[in-house]
Amino acid sequence: MNRSGRMTPDAELRRMSEERPPYYWQSLDFPKLIEDYPPPPAFFRTVYRMPHAQLRELQERRFRSQIARAWEIPFYQRRWRAAGLEPGDVRGVEDLAKIPPYTVRDIRDSIARNPPFGDFMGVSPQDGRRLPLVVQTSGGTTGLPRPMLYAPQDREIMAILGARRLVMHGVRPGDLVQVTRSLGLPNGGFHVREALWKYTGAVPVMTGSGNVTPTRRQIEIMKAWGVNVIVGFPAYLRHMAIVARDELDIDPRGLGIRSLDSNLGVEDRKTIEELWGAPCHDFYGAHESGMIAADCAYRDGMHIQQDAFVVEILDPETGAPAPAGGKGNVCVTTLFKYSAPLIRYNINDVSAIMPGSCACGSTLERLERIFGRSDSMVKLRGVNVFPEAIGALIVEDARSTGEYFCVVERAGKAGHDGMTVMVEVADPSVDQNAFHRDLERRLHEALAVRVAVQPVGRGELDRYTGVSRSSKVNRLLDKRKA
Repeated sequence: MNRSGRMTPDAELRRMSEERPPYYWQSLDFPKLIEDYPPPPAFFRTVYRMPHAQLRELQERRFRSQIARAWEIPFYQRRWRAAGLEPGDVRGVEDLAKIPPYTVRDIRDSIARNPPFGDFMGVSPQDGRRLPLVVQTSGGTTGLPRPMLYAPQDREIMAILGARRLVMHGVRPGDLVQVTRSLGLPNGGFHVREALWKYTGAVPVMTGSGNVTPTRRQIEIMKAWGVNVIVGFPAYLRHMAIVARDELDIDPRGLGIRSLDSNLGVEDRKTIEELWGAPCHDFYGAHESGMIAADCAYRDGMHIQQDAFVVEILDPETGAPAPAGGKGNVCVTTLFKYSAPLIRYNINDVSAIMPGSCACGSTLERLERIFGRSDSMVKLRGVNVFPEAIGALIVEDARSTGEYFCVVERAGKAGHDGMTVMVEVADPSVDQNAFHRDLERRLHEALAVRVAVQPVGRGELDRYTGVSRSSKVNRLLDKRKA
């Protein structure tokens, strides 16, 4: 110690040398991790075709471990005891229905009551003295982004799950994969980088979204470096192809792109595939959970990674399990997370479990495409309308760029709810009156409710949607909530 009572630099170094530092490379038994959660190609010889009984036994064992871990976390202690549960009441997957689901609103409430990280995680930054942690967040489109602290086990398994998806989507060793998702606090871009670099043998080209690397430069890099695969949101994949074709006079189909990796939702993959001349694959995941499901080369539903998740489909109104094959909210339970296990996390995305099996031979259950979010659904004159479903209809019309933005407000003396859909026309030569008339008729036929269509010039919606700047594209403004 020096005269001020502080430790001298030499003493500090000696103290550090005597401690076990929280270095990442010391934090995991990597051979055991790889055995438990096989990355590709071993994944396709094991979990991908695992007999149902063996897979269920694996889920049960991991589920019991997650329940025990959750009882150590204040968030679950508080919620489960309020529901009348005590340790030992939940003994297996068949007891899931005893546990009350929760949503992102409960996570936000946890953060508000216990700032800045909430009480839903069983670790804190102070744990960094014994456990190396990394923080990533949600997109932060509503208030501050939601932070998530990942323990080494969480992060490494998430990278393996992401690599499985990317290989299912055609990524191979030596590929150059251009990642056009946000680089920063949000999880998407860096998660893909970890999966590619560590577990696929491919090379990530981290251009990020359009506000990091302008779209023209993205295309120049793609062409000059010989990129094979592109990872990006469907709206930005479409936007890049149109910029290449119409502004740079480059046919995107001649750039040698072999595969496109996206989370399509209700987007029409056909229009994106026609622009690029390459298959566009779908996947489903969340900031809190990691990669839940992904389609294979047959693109017939998304295979759920059942060694890492239990997925339920719940009725949006009652919270009860939806009937077999029925649509409802995706509710996920993780089987691997240490920092913040998810036990019946209702993501509010609408999908369904598909019946039957895939032609690829996998035994894993398949999730249908995501039809929209139940919490962004708009009720117009008694009819449920998903903005995403409107987008799927718009891209069918070649007279549009596929870009749209919905505004909901009360109008007239009676204050009836109405929606105006602004839609970009692809070219100034488009007859806007005919386009307006035809699209209003098409939307009325498909949605069973009338909405107004307002054609606008190409590029005019970017200030609302942010498609050229952000990975998180905005499609709805509900003025009734203002």
